[in-house]
Amino acid sequence: MMRRLILALAVIALPLAASAEKPGWVPGTEDVPLMPGLAPTDDAGLVFDKPQGRIVEASAHGPVSRHAVLAFYQQSLPQLGWRAAGERQFLRDGERLSLGFDGQDGNLLVDFTLVPH
Repeated sequence: MMRRLILALAVIALPLAASAEKPGWVPGTEDVPLMPGLAPTDDAGLVFDKPQGRIVEASAHGPVSRHAVLAFYQQSLPQLGWRAAGERQFLRDGERLSLGFDGQDGNLLVDFTLVPH
């Protein structure tokens, strides 16, 4: 009986623990969240720091839609100090973040480009 109770509690707690996890970050950044449902690609991308600012090129893929990706970043990035500069671009502290898409909804590749502005 006790074993079943422990198992039932574990099954209930597992989704709660997973939902409490903080999102990861876009590879090469510590301030651009990676949307849940996206996973970094195997491509290493590009990270380059220079006196004028950093340059980051990274990609992630997942079973998401363009609309969902744009909605996620339009909602989450302003909370981190970014301001919209168009539908797919955001500005903050001398940097410009651009989002690009390849593929179809449900099997989407999202490209992140961060450059000095």
